[in-house]
This record gives sequence, C-alpha cells and structure tokens, in this order.
Amino acid sequence: MAQEFSRAQRVSQELQKEIAIILQREIKDPRVGMATVSSVKLSRDLVYAKVFVTFLNTLTQDDDQKKIKDGIKALQDASGYIRTLLGKAMRLRVVPTLTFDYDKSQIEGVRIANLVTNVIKNDVKRRNITDKNNEETS
Repeated sequence: MAQEFSRAQRVSQELQKEIAIILQREIKDPRVGMATVSSVKLSRDLVYAKVFVTFLNTLTQDDDQKKIKDGIKALQDASGYIRTLLGKAMRLRVVPTLTFDYDKSQIEGVRIANLVTNVIKNDVKRRNITDKNNEETS
C-alpha cells in the first residue's frame, strides 16, 4: 500500500501539536498572548519550518499591526527555546529551524462571513420592502 502522507507532512502535523502545547504552557511573554498555531510548512529535508500563527487577542482592527509585529518578534526571539523544548519532546535527528509568520486566513474568514451575513440581511430587508410595496399597490 502506498504512503498516504509524506514524512514531511507527518512531522509538520506533529510539530504543529507540540508547538501549540509549548506556546500554551511554556511561553509566558505577554506580547504573545493567546497564540494558536494554524499550520506548519516543513521543507522536504526537514531542516526548515515555517510556523503560521494567529493571535486571538487581536481580532479587532485598532492597533493590531503593532501587536502582531510584537508577537511575531517575541516568537522569533523565543525560537531557540522552543526548538530546545521540541528537541526534548520529539525524536528527530535535526530539530528544524523555526520561522514564525502571521496567518491572516482566520481574520479574512471572519471578515468574509460578516460580509455574507450583511448581504443576506440587506437582501431580506429589500424583499420585505418590495413585498410591502406590492401589497399596497394591489
């Protein structure tokens, strides 16, 4: 039977779980706050890992860019410590070099869902007004 997933995909899933646990339990930097790991892209040789994170405390549009940059910088600064903890948690020959990047997909998903909801509400209002006008003219 052929392999369904490559080794890089299996390792990246495991990295995602372990990094999420580490961020939740070990990283105490207030700049990170509530960070979630949405995905991990691993190079084919398993040496480099790009970790995509989302900060749950930055869902509003006030000063998010500064908070996001500070959070990513804090994670980059702690990447050596995170690698050390990953090395203890996982049995890998080489623990990948971590780079952190902000994942906008969840924010964009919420924005698109709000747009769709607003369009549906406006459409219902428009139908109600049209139906009332039709009843009055008949």
